[in-house]
Amino acid sequence: MILAMEPVEDDAERPSKSARKRAAHALQKLGERLIALKEVELAALNLPETLADAVREARRINSRAGGARQRQYIGRLMREIDPEPIRAALDALRTNPVHNRSAKLS
Repeated sequence: MILAMEPVEDDAERPSKSARKRAAHALQKLGERLIALKEVELAALNLPETLADAVREARRINSRAGGARQRQYIGRLMREIDPEPIRAALDALRTNPVHNRSAKLS
């Protein structure tokens, strides 16, 4: 008995592999921006604890391969949350860094 395969409708709605890879790389780049932040700026973002810990761990890793794995892990963690508030906060920090704001408050 031969069964005819019916096309799966979910394939049309699902992004292509290339689109998923582009999104994953974009989240890794966002993670790299988090790694580059100062500790006070990182704390101001109120990230989920697992993500903040992963960013701190990435700063500590000296190995190139280990750092790459940690950045991939950060990207994976970021897929579980909405990255837009983080992206907006990073853009705001770029235009008005925390250390400049604290100096203005004094």
